[in-house]
Amino acid sequence: MSHDMNDGFLGGPPRLFEAAGREQLIVLLEHGLCFDSFVLDVGCGALRGGRWVIPLLDPGHYCGIEPNRAMLERGLREFLDPEVVECKRPRFDGNDRFDFSVFGIRFTHVVARSVWTHASKQQIGAMLDGFAAHSASDGVFLASFLPAGESKAQEDYLGEAWVGRSHESDEPGMVGHAWRWVEEECAARGLEAQRLDRAPLTERGQVWCVVRHA
Repeated sequence: MSHDMNDGFLGGPPRLFEAAGREQLIVLLEHGLCFDSFVLDVGCGALRGGRWVIPLLDPGHYCGIEPNRAMLERGLREFLDPEVVECKRPRFDGNDRFDFSVFGIRFTHVVARSVWTHASKQQIGAMLDGFAAHSASDGVFLASFLPAGESKAQEDYLGEAWVGRSHESDEPGMVGHAWRWVEEECAARGLEAQRLDRAPLTERGQVWCVVRHA
């Protein structure tokens, strides 16, 4: 499938499209991904990660939330073979409330790559609520974020709005969140968070954490 990587927004720097997608698959595999896992890809975008994950799963086991319909349609058109879509039957929803209930599934894996880097604390809280309510007891929530307060460049974001490109905005931007805040929000929901010992793809790039039921 031929495509111009610079034609439209793909969810990050075009030079990292392949690497970021592979990383998402690897992180999932390191946390028990198998054929019969049920995966929710939050902010699945142009299927940067989904194109690697969908072919591995049983039919109907991949779900994606993506309000930016144009990005998702591009991903389905350019980065995933129609035969794979027909065989694997991925499911998608366009809600921007981070409502995990729409699929009626208890997920074994929830992944949010470069979503917390744009989300407000209220939005992250909604995702944690969704994971707590709609995941298996041994489920994992894998999220990448920019830790605030650990470098002068990244302040702790206290605003209430999404920052960066979306279905409603073409303005770029990224935000950080304090790790202590993440831990406290998880604990308040009966969850526990752990940072992964994984080098960022770029200098001062996103780091990963895993959230589990305590």
